Amino acid sequence: MKLYNHIAFKMGKHEAEIAPHIPEGGNWKDIPLTISDARLTNIRASGGRTTYYGRLSWDEPSYTIATYFNRVGNGCNLHPSQCRVMSNREAARLQSFPDDFVFKGSVASQYKQIGNAVPPLLARAVACLIKPHLNSYSFVDLFAGCGGLSEGFIMDGYSLVAANELDRSIMSTYAYNHSRYTSEDNFIVGDITLDETKQKLLMACGRRNIDVVIGGPPCQGFSYAGWRDPNDKRNQLFKEFVEMVERLKPSFFVMENVPGILTMRKGEAMKEIIQAFADVGYFVNQPIKLNAEEFGVPQRRKRVFIIGSKDGVIVNAPSPLFRLPDNCKTRRKMVQANAKLPIAMSVRDAIESLPALDNGGGYPEMDYNPSVVHPYDRLMRREITFEEFYNMCIAQ
Repeated sequence: MKLYNHIAFKMGKHEAEIAPHIPEGGNWKDIPLTISDARLTNIRASGGRTTYYGRLSWDEPSYTIATYFNRVGNGCNLHPSQCRVMSNREAARLQSFPDDFVFKGSVASQYKQIGNAVPPLLARAVACLIKPHLNSYSFVDLFAGCGGLSEGFIMDGYSLVAANELDRSIMSTYAYNHSRYTSEDNFIVGDITLDETKQKLLMACGRRNIDVVIGGPPCQGFSYAGWRDPNDKRNQLFKEFVEMVERLKPSFFVMENVPGILTMRKGEAMKEIIQAFADVGYFVNQPIKLNAEEFGVPQRRKRVFIIGSKDGVIVNAPSPLFRLPDNCKTRRKMVQANAKLPIAMSVRDAIESLPALDNGGGYPEMDYNPSVVHPYDRLMRREITFEEFYNMCIAQ
């Protein structure tokens, strides 16, 4: 079988000197004081995050995969046992992208695509919430990125009609992986603030009834990873999402974002978003904040989903499917309350079977014959359905 994008960024000489000192689950505190630089000095003086210069733990979910997972000092990005940062495919596995999902564009673009994506298995959990209220399952994806949200909806049996993305390089990944579902003419590259782009999207949809509009307007202005600036123009792009919902008139919409959106301007931004949808005839449910590791993703990642409907359908948050292991450093009482749930997917479940690499090693495409196989491996290779995967996890 083939494996794609299994390439590790080559650490510089200084990072390569640091990495061997950091044990599995360790961080900057394990680096000898004899090794120093301006960044380490600042972190030591301020008592920085424990994820800085972090090495993954085999038997826990990873920390959040960000767009800089190629950098040793910016997060928990070192492989659990190999002296290198995680590869693009390993990061994609931790995001729950199937192995046949190929990332296109430059290496830098791929980091951005993977780190910014909605984990498909988390998107699938949201798709399951609204499916019982629909008779058909067509959808349009706005601000589509590389397609994590779309992938989750497709996993649950939805039909892709059209998608929009501003970045041509990122859309090349989306189109490569989703052209089997609809015509590439329906993948619209362009600025959605322009009426020309909106018209192309409407033409791509034609006279089809659209059941769901999904999307994640850029979140940099809301994100904890950056500055939550009320004046950031990217924070207003949700209004373009609202306009397309008004024009397409789907039964439901699903808007994804980061938890920071809930507290932006002391909650006023969220009220503005809800009112904007109400003004075009949609009832908006209480925003749902989900933890990715509770739904099969081997990664700690929080996301908010805003779900609305034309008919006032109430959609409640889904019940967790997985719980964190008892020895996990970041156990949460809510998850631990149900000890009967299977244990969340770990880094070991996700990447242990992947070929070992040297620092900077790997290939865009390579043969892959794993000696160790976990249920998660089989799910990522599309050998089993999610239901079969989950039953295997329960049985373990």
